[in-house]
Amino acid sequence: MDLVTAATATDETERDAKIALLPVGSFEQHGDFLPLITDTVVACAVARDISRAYPVMLLPPITISCSHEHASWRGTVSISSRTLYRVVADVADSLARSGLDHLVLVNGHGGNYVLSNVVQEYTAVNGPAMSLYPQSRDWTKARTDAGMQTNNHEDMHAGELESSLLLHVAPDLVRDGNENADWIADERPHLLTLGMAAYTTTGVIGRPSLGTADKGRAALASLTESFALHQRALGL
Repeated sequence: MDLVTAATATDETERDAKIALLPVGSFEQHGDFLPLITDTVVACAVARDISRAYPVMLLPPITISCSHEHASWRGTVSISSRTLYRVVADVADSLARSGLDHLVLVNGHGGNYVLSNVVQEYTAVNGPAMSLYPQSRDWTKARTDAGMQTNNHEDMHAGELESSLLLHVAPDLVRDGNENADWIADERPHLLTLGMAAYTTTGVIGRPSLGTADKGRAALASLTESFALHQRALGL
C-alpha cells in the first residue's frame, strides 16, 4: 500500500524538514467489511499524501491506541491513554534532540481524546512544537469537498467517510457487505460510559452504503490541501 516510509537517514538529512508527521491509528473493529487496521490505513494515507506535497518528515505509524469503547468486539486491542501520551511525548523529545522541533500528530481514530491533551500540555512547556491534524473542521471540509451526504456526528464509525477512503486507498482490504451495513444511532448520550455496544450490534454507526472510491479520493485531496493552513498556523 506504500503507506510506510522507506526513507534513509541521508534522505532526511537532505530534506532538512521542519515538521515531522506521526500517523496515529488504532487496531479496532470496523464492522464486518473493514479491517481492524482501518484507522491506521486512514492516518497513514493522509500523512503520506501530505508528505508528497510538503517538505515534511514522515514517521512510521502508531498502530494500537485507545479503543476502549470497542472492547466488546473480538480483535480490538487497546493501550492506556497514559501509554499513548508517553509514547507521543517521547517521540517529540527524540525528534527535538535531533534538531526537529515540530511534530504534527495525524490522527485517524476519534477515540484518541488524549492527543488533544498531550498537544496542549507539550506546547505549554515547549512552545508551539506539537499540533493535531486533521481537526473537526478539516474533516467537515473534506466531506463537503467530496460530496458526502453525512456529517461527522451521524457517520462516526465505519461509515461513508471511512469506507470511501479505504475504497480509494486500499480497495483490496474492503470486503463485501458495506452496501447493506448502514446503522443509524444519532443519539449516543452515554457512549463514553457504555461503549459502542450500547448503540450498535454490528459495530457500525453511519452509512457505509454511500461510500465510493471517488469520494475517498476527493476527501484525501481536500485534507492534503487543508494542511497548508495548518502549516501556516505553525509559522512554518
